[in-house]
Amino acid sequence: RNYSSPETEGQLLNSFVQYFGDSLGRKIKRMPLIEETVLPGDSLLTLPVVIIGNGPSGICLSYLLSGYRPYLSPEAIHPNPILHTKLEEARHLSIVDQDLEYLSEGLEGRSSNPVAVLFDTLLHPDADFGYDYPPVLHWKLEQHNYIPHIVLGKGPPGGAWHSMEGSMLTISFGDWMELPGLTFKEWAASKRRNIKSDRVMPEEIARYYKHYVKVMGLQKNFRDNVYITSVSRLYRGKDDEDRSEVNENISTQHLEMEDEQKSVIKRNWEVRGYQRATDGSHVPFCLFAENVALATGSFDSPGRLQVEGEDFPFVLHSMSDFGAAISKGKFRGKADPVLIVGAGLTAADAVLCAYNNNIPVIHVFRRRVTDTSLIFKQLPKKLYPEYHKVYHMMCTQSHSADSSLHSAYTSFPEHNVLSFKPEMKCVLQSASGLKKILKFSVALVLIGSHPNLFFLKDQGHSIGHHSNQPITCKGNPVEIDPYTYECTKEANLFALGPLVGDNFVRFLKGGALGIARCLAIRQKKKQELIEGGDGGGDGVP
Repeated sequence: RNYSSPETEGQLLNSFVQYFGDSLGRKIKRMPLIEETVLPGDSLLTLPVVIIGNGPSGICLSYLLSGYRPYLSPEAIHPNPILHTKLEEARHLSIVDQDLEYLSEGLEGRSSNPVAVLFDTLLHPDADFGYDYPPVLHWKLEQHNYIPHIVLGKGPPGGAWHSMEGSMLTISFGDWMELPGLTFKEWAASKRRNIKSDRVMPEEIARYYKHYVKVMGLQKNFRDNVYITSVSRLYRGKDDEDRSEVNENISTQHLEMEDEQKSVIKRNWEVRGYQRATDGSHVPFCLFAENVALATGSFDSPGRLQVEGEDFPFVLHSMSDFGAAISKGKFRGKADPVLIVGAGLTAADAVLCAYNNNIPVIHVFRRRVTDTSLIFKQLPKKLYPEYHKVYHMMCTQSHSADSSLHSAYTSFPEHNVLSFKPEMKCVLQSASGLKKILKFSVALVLIGSHPNLFFLKDQGHSIGHHSNQPITCKGNPVEIDPYTYECTKEANLFALGPLVGDNFVRFLKGGALGIARCLAIRQKKKQELIEGGDGGGDGVP
């Protein structure tokens, strides 16, 4: 491991201490950054919340934890009369302070998480019906509701949006990509950007998120170039299954502490990692948190077919690699088509990219074109004409046993890739078992991506709906309480965004709302206990 100089490490320490020392109202002599041999002590800082991931999920959660509160606007009338009546009942309360289960009851939307549907309909009423109603909420900054937290990300605020390909429009409108309190159009106008379409480039969204953190005053909570290596419990308490197992780093002295102190340690998380300095060196750290929120998104690991020949250099797994190949002129003068595997939006983007560059396409996917779970079935034709163009070709230009390849595009529905051959050939198998060998110039496997939770115990396999299986956004998301977003299998661990199945920015904001409400309630109860304890013994012991 490449350790930095003491001076560099000291600067990192001071940046934490200067802010969080004041925020927590205690004298902190050093930041929660320690050598691996050092045990946790009273002088080390324990944060109420550590957020892992600085994409839109992490940003929105930081916004709410910073004390911003949504209220029903005085003049607002929600188009859903039942919901509006409920909102009127507690107009004086912020949404964070209301019963989210009660408010979200009966609502329907394109998320399986009820709070996500609720928050979306408050911010974008009836958006799925094509309406452009303004939000029914207005925001207030209430400093007393601030919960100290830190957001850790590998790159600048915005997460994976900074590394997405810029050649394609986003699936969602710019308005749907925005975060609370700053409309995308306001930002575009302030930057004098000419947004020609309601749908925008990923690079525009990335700039908006980065600016959002700054203009909302959230940057003090963010640390960039941070890589997490481990998130673990300090020790297992008697509530856990293995009552005798103790973190081997906890000494006998720590285990002899009073019961009250034991319960605190049991709740805490230890977060280890390093921050990459400007000179490339690694500054290791270890900090402690009462709660950890996973907001890492789903772009860590591209999905793989796990077939023979997939590691050949002509088999690509990202749009950026495909775009680079086009830019380098690798397809000039080549008659063989590009082979695209997958039936999602990224695969559709690749089809459009190839089509627009006059590159013939072989499009292979496992599902039937009539499968109702295809994403194209969920997109209105008027709003997404280019994706419906791809879907139309998938349906009408499919290969049949007695036909040759179409000149520009041929689809192979209900086909699997069996293997790739070194002579740039691919073996396909149909649903009936029929095999076919096709020649191609480049293969592009775009079958989704998966989160990489390697820093959790067992890589996070234990916190999904299906135990002992990798977390995936569709098949095996993190199992959470639908209203608090706390992991049902691990207390004080929260998850939001794609990790719980909310791939659209529109819906991940609901996770931030659920977590913020849960933590606010717990903070209030904790404060009441403290105040009660200071009042002469009347409090709960």
